[in-house]
Amino acid sequence: MPPAVLKFLDRIGANRDMALAGGVIAIIAMLILPMPGWMLDMGLALSITVSVMILMTALFIEKPLELSAFPTILLIATMLRLGLNLASTRLILGHGHEGPDAAGGVIGAFGEFLMGGETIIGLTIFMILVVINFVVITKGAGRIAEVAARFSLDSMPGKQMAIDADLSAGMINEEQAKARRAEVEAESGFYGAMDGASKFVKGDAVAGLLITAINIVVGLGIGVIEHGVPIGEAFRTYTVLTAGDGLVSQIPALIVSTAAGLLVSKGGVAGKTGAALGDQLGRYPKAFGMVAFLMGALALMPGLPFIPFAAFSALSGWVAWEMSRRSTAKAARERIQAAQEVAQSQAVEQPISETLAIDAVRIEIGYALLPMINDDTREPRLDDQVRALRRQMATEYGFVLPSVRIIDNMGLKPNEYVISIKETEAARGDIRLEKLLLINPGGGSVGLPGEVTKEPVFGLPALWIDRELRDEAGFRGLTVVDCGTIIATHLTELVKENIADLLSYTETQKLLTEVHKESEKLVADIIPSKVSVSSVQRILQNLLAEQISIRDIPTILEGIAESAPLTSNLTTITEHVRSRLARQISASQARGDAIPVVTLSADWDQAFADSILGAGDDRQLAMAPSALQQFIGAVRETYDRLAQDGEIPCLLTSPSIRPFVRSIIERVRPATVVLSQNEIHARARIRALGVIG
Repeated sequence: MPPAVLKFLDRIGANRDMALAGGVIAIIAMLILPMPGWMLDMGLALSITVSVMILMTALFIEKPLELSAFPTILLIATMLRLGLNLASTRLILGHGHEGPDAAGGVIGAFGEFLMGGETIIGLTIFMILVVINFVVITKGAGRIAEVAARFSLDSMPGKQMAIDADLSAGMINEEQAKARRAEVEAESGFYGAMDGASKFVKGDAVAGLLITAINIVVGLGIGVIEHGVPIGEAFRTYTVLTAGDGLVSQIPALIVSTAAGLLVSKGGVAGKTGAALGDQLGRYPKAFGMVAFLMGALALMPGLPFIPFAAFSALSGWVAWEMSRRSTAKAARERIQAAQEVAQSQAVEQPISETLAIDAVRIEIGYALLPMINDDTREPRLDDQVRALRRQMATEYGFVLPSVRIIDNMGLKPNEYVISIKETEAARGDIRLEKLLLINPGGGSVGLPGEVTKEPVFGLPALWIDRELRDEAGFRGLTVVDCGTIIATHLTELVKENIADLLSYTETQKLLTEVHKESEKLVADIIPSKVSVSSVQRILQNLLAEQISIRDIPTILEGIAESAPLTSNLTTITEHVRSRLARQISASQARGDAIPVVTLSADWDQAFADSILGAGDDRQLAMAPSALQQFIGAVRETYDRLAQDGEIPCLLTSPSIRPFVRSIIERVRPATVVLSQNEIHARARIRALGVIG
């Protein structure tokens, strides 16, 4: 290309706004000033070039917003075609009597090509092109643009709220939020503009029909009346020119309408149109296989031409085979890549810290019990029950249980489970996943078929029964539980037994700094000036060991603050804290309107007081073994007698000896609650059931 032309194009590129203004002025000039034939040929060639460029651009863009200027382009292209139509009409009506080349070479050539020697056939084809553009493509694209604009406007508030929610959640920053808001606004404006711009194309098609009719009727009159051309020759000449003019205007209009339809219908398709369609149609080789079979059947049918259907049958079959081969190869590559990734991950040495880390609570299950955590249709799932247990423990004891890890263990029996506390096995059981456990404390016959067993939590006589017998067992007043409930109950009992050990230093810090933020000043006042976090941990463990809730952390900290300056003995501080929790403890032990208690006789009370040696923080119990055995026997005898009457009382002692009495009782009757007189709230009522003498 000559340097002068390149320089001229560079200057146009540098001044694109001026070039656009000049082009619009040129279009307006075409509406007013006459154009020679050669200039009209250049304009028509430009119109076809622009229309093809628009179509190709619409095919290759990734998103519709990449061509957000399309409504403006559509308006300018429509105005260009209308200006050319008016210029060609002026030449046809003014010089049509001179022959088919009166309106330039492009129109004459298109007219002769379209007519093919038959005027009526040529006009019919021209009218079909107009109908295709006006009724099918333009109307469909306009409807798509209208619906897209409506839905885009309706969804705009929801999209704005989603952006605000992501911004509030910290998922995006302010700049990203601004960009997304701008994109939403641009999308709404684009579809709204496309809805209006589609009317340009519709109007262009209507104008094309009117111009065609005017050219034929008026041109025929001018040629016959003014210029004396024979009517047959005039009809053919003006028809050729009119059809050629309509063709060179309707073909670009059809191309631009197709581009508009592709653009507005691309809203849900990601990527270039050709690539997206290829990816989506290429996912199903069986579809092409069925097409090949059907085309082959049609090729063999009598009366139908064999070659066309056979050719497309073979082509569809080859496409199906090629797609299936590529799909198989892709799946093989993915398997190899996955295997390599697994090998690489296994090759990476596991960090020593992960090897040393232990699980506070862990449940291991055999492979037959995996549906308890993998089957979404099974209710309730084991992991859901564990989450419910953690919430229950937080509510009852004020202690957030560490996460419970549930894993499968191929070394266990298929129906076996093991519960471990701090990597040490605490309990195990054997259950039947597809059956229900009927608990029969009496151990006698219940009249239902099943497998005799023992309930794994408390060791009670039980029976494995089919699920169909649940209702019948309920009618008989028998207790029936599923496997998930068995494991959850077993876990609950083990957690309660070991709850003090599960309260670690880290969990204590979380309780003080994260859970109970309202006590921040109180915590700062006593830690570390009066007690350490480890001391607070030990005091909380002492409370939890006797099933006392630590939810009321402010009261506990106040008790520590009061007693810590007087003694450093954690047992003594714990006893003072217990007295501060008297209301809570009394309420938890009340049965009805009173607390059932068994008291120590004066002799035993004095015996314990005399057996305590040392003073202050060094006090110890030094009671003779025979006396201890006598005391334990008396406790058992009293509690066994009361248990026959359905009573489970607390053991009430004096404050000075309560810790020592508890240390003995917890070894023989761990569930027995030992209270001191200071822990009975002033407004609580007691019901004395006996005396240990």
